[in-house]
Amino acid sequence: MAAAEPGAAPGSGGCAPAGGGSVPVLFCFSVFARPSSVPHGAGYELLIQKFLSLYGDQIDMHRKFVVQLFAEEWSQYIDLPKGFLVNERCKVRLVPLQIQITTLGNLTPSSTVFFCCDMQERFRPAIKYFGDIISVGQRLLQGARLLGIPVIVTEQYPKGLGSTVQEIDLTGAKLVLPKTKFSMVLPEVEAALAEIPGVRSIVLFGVE
Repeated sequence: MAAAEPGAAPGSGGCAPAGGGSVPVLFCFSVFARPSSVPHGAGYELLIQKFLSLYGDQIDMHRKFVVQLFAEEWSQYIDLPKGFLVNERCKVRLVPLQIQITTLGNLTPSSTVFFCCDMQERFRPAIKYFGDIISVGQRLLQGARLLGIPVIVTEQYPKGLGSTVQEIDLTGAKLVLPKTKFSMVLPEVEAALAEIPGVRSIVLFGVE
């Protein structure tokens, strides 16, 4: 998700005072509203983190958002004032802007699948920098296990070309499939993707 942009409207929004080390805040997004709390003096970044922790599965990470604060004196929401700190009980909402943002980085684990393509023994002497490709593959698979990203692995005609090299740990892979065509988009792969809601990104690595 692109960073939401605080507005320049003045004032604190007319929130009711609250004491203690934390401040109650009502977080609103779309049709949802959840009471929670943030540390006294929390700023914009902590509000964004809280929104993500509450509504991360609902937020379209490819959109741009603005945080707004309910202002009692106006009886409506205003763009979050610059330098705003939560010192009193208040109500904030996350509003998606109409434009969509194209991103090349910042993958979201819940909407990402890794494809490991044909990392097989018979390709070891034939592929330049094969050792480096293995090293990158190892790091990607470690990351996938830590982040819970599904991994789909294919092997091109393994009876003749061998299985995936031993250095590549396929523990926890969702699928390991043999194939005899030059595409990873097998019927089994399409069925597996259909079972994973909200897939937006495929990370492809390997050879062939």
